[in-house]
Amino acid sequence: MKKLTLSFLLSAVIATSCFGQDLGKNIIKLNLLSLPLKNINVEYERGLTQRISAAIGIRYMSKGSIPFANSIAELLNDDEDNWNERIKTAKLGNQAITATIRFYMGKGNLKGIYIAPFGRYARYSAALDYPFEVENGTTSYSQDIYLSGDLTTLTGGILFGSQFNLGKHLSLDWWILGPHYGGSNGSIAGKKPLTANEQQALREQLEEIKDLPIVKATYTVDANGAVVDFKGPWAGVRAGLSLGFRF
Repeated sequence: MKKLTLSFLLSAVIATSCFGQDLGKNIIKLNLLSLPLKNINVEYERGLTQRISAAIGIRYMSKGSIPFANSIAELLNDDEDNWNERIKTAKLGNQAITATIRFYMGKGNLKGIYIAPFGRYARYSAALDYPFEVENGTTSYSQDIYLSGDLTTLTGGILFGSQFNLGKHLSLDWWILGPHYGGSNGSIAGKKPLTANEQQALREQLEEIKDLPIVKATYTVDANGAVVDFKGPWAGVRAGLSLGFRF
């Protein structure tokens, strides 16, 4: 009987050590590195088996000033068309939903190195004053048109990372590298009464947008303003460091 009891206790200790059943199968995490960029990035992960889990993440940045706008303006150090001030007053925002399946190496149990295929839907919004120069005979003058709009993307990729237990209920998730690729579609538009000369000047200025790499841009300009449409491939990289609560 003593041998049987000892065997049972030993088996229980080994099972608890290997599988960590008391640690819980759920983790809610907050990406700490996204906070300085004004992004709130929260993820929920659920263990499905010993080495496989599923996760859903939500990222949100309310439309507002560009993160580190003053530093970017100083770095550009370009007063042409007053771009330094335009960057400071430009607005950006974004939302994203990411679905992930994780495959853990080793013993797993929501711990250790993992490989994680994922899909992401994102929506980006932007607004800025766009300058253009108008020629009027022998003179010229500057004009602005306020452009705003949205761009949506749908991408897929693979995330490489590692997750650590900091205690019974705390975890640290390191997103080492997560390249992703897909497509994008969107437009920006602005309403402003324009003369014939101003319309032509704006068309010539928008020709520069057509030279953007990868993304295809088309535009229309009339007496009421302008619309610029974007369509083409989209690429990005996920990275981060998330603090999680496990239960």
